[in-house]
Amino acid sequence: MRHVLLIDLVDEAQAIADYEAWHAAGAVPPAINASIRDAGILAMEIYRTGNRLVMVMETAPGYDAAAKAAADAASPAVQAWETQMDAVQRPLPWAMPGSKWTPADRIYSLDEQP
Repeated sequence: MRHVLLIDLVDEAQAIADYEAWHAAGAVPPAINASIRDAGILAMEIYRTGNRLVMVMETAPGYDAAAKAAADAASPAVQAWETQMDAVQRPLPWAMPGSKWTPADRIYSLDEQP
């Protein structure tokens, strides 16, 4: 299943540069990549325009976002990573209270068009 999520970065050049450096190939701590894969996330990409980020995830059948959140809450490595990200990430103004990344609703698919 595909999931598309959005979040903003602090709109400052240094915050954006830091975020990109932290996500460069080989820069993400192995424990973070393992937590993503272990949750049943098969593929994940993050795109940026300006200070807006878009995450696209492909998940295995049975992926459980609540179980991933619980595992993340119990992981010191993930909590340290999230604290680092909190320094530069800003939830969208319409995000649910307490959430970070906001899911996007698909409103168009070429596959569904005649």
